[in-house]
Order: sequence, then structure tokens, then C-alpha cells
Amino acid sequence: MKAKISPSMMCADFGRLEDEIRILEKAGVDYLHIDVMDGHFVPNFAIGPDLTRSIRRLTDIPLDIHLMVERPENYIDLFEPRLGDIVSVHQEATVHLERTLQIIKAAGAKTGVAVNPATPAIMIKPVIDEADVVLVMTVNPGFAGQKLVPSTLSKIREVKEMIQESCASAEIEVDGNVSFENAFKMLAAGADIFVAGTSSIFNADMDKLEAAYKLKQILSVKEG
Repeated sequence: MKAKISPSMMCADFGRLEDEIRILEKAGVDYLHIDVMDGHFVPNFAIGPDLTRSIRRLTDIPLDIHLMVERPENYIDLFEPRLGDIVSVHQEATVHLERTLQIIKAAGAKTGVAVNPATPAIMIKPVIDEADVVLVMTVNPGFAGQKLVPSTLSKIREVKEMIQESCASAEIEVDGNVSFENAFKMLAAGADIFVAGTSSIFNADMDKLEAAYKLKQILSVKEG
């Protein structure tokens, strides 16, 4: 299976948003990761519906919408999910997780279940058959530039085993300090989709296109 790249748009230069997207298109990325934060579930604010619509107008790349908000079921429709998009909600953020996944599915998008570093993988087992994507947070959500939480590498492997044992088909997405070095470790643990931020594609010390190509090269061993 081909590894996929989902650049984190919260790390982009919003003053040059169209230029940034054109670079990512040229690099052939698979998704654009949209970090949605409400200042409650995580201590930060990030991309809202209006900016998401602006991004949609600029590209046909599917969106990877990560709802880091309390009661995400109340906000899914605001982001107008489309066929091919991923919409991920946190296990910790909603009382009715299965019902929330059904709302995403009814909108035509891929269903994603996200878990924070301190949340045991077993907490998502009841909905593993409902999920198209399991998003393993490898840092505590809210801010870019954090260090990898080491225990999350074993969680990736645990989720992989859970998917295989359940004969489910979910892909594993990783988000947080996906550096070139860490990406290889995450790949080896079983990750499929890689959220690239300031540790790789949006690294200020490297050309974005060059960084994207380097990350794709590292992940190319997944193919086949």
C-alpha cells in the first residue's frame, strides 16, 4: 500500500496560501490536513469553515479535516465534507462516537477516529469496523513543533494489530513531529498517512518542494 502525505495547513504561510498550495500540488501530496481547534478541547484556535472553503476553491486535493473540538457532531456540516475527504473526530470529545461517525459517513466522507497520546488504543475497538482512518496523535494536540511522545510508536503497532485481528480495513494516520527520522519509525510501526508540518515539509530551513520529495522518498518503501 502506498504511504500518503497530508501536509498540515496550519503551518502554511496564509499570506501566500495559493502559492503554498501550488507547491503541494506539484509535490503530489494526497491530502491537505485541516486542523480545526476550538480553544476548549485543545488550548489553541485554528482553521475554521471560511478558511476551509477558501482552500477548497484553490485546489482539488481532498481535505483531511481534523476536528479537535468538543461535541464535533455539531460542526461536521459546517465544513461541507465531500467524497474523498477524511473527517476525524476525537474519541475523547464526543459521548456518542458511533453516531458521530455515521454523520460523517452520511455526508460521503471517510470516517476518522482520533486518539490522544494518553488514551489507550482499546478505547476505539468498539468502532474499529466503522472507521476508515484511525488517527494516532503522536504529540498532545494543539500546537505545532512539539516533541514526539515515544509511547505512541507502540500505540501505532497496537492499533495495527487491532485492525488486523478485527479484519477491518482502516488506515492509520499519524500526526505530530512527523520528521524525516520519525516518519521512518512510524512507517515501520504500521502508519499509512503522515501529517507533515514544521518538522518536515514546512521546515523553514528547507525548500518545501524539496522537503516533500524527501519525505516521499523516505516513505516509498511502503509501496508494493
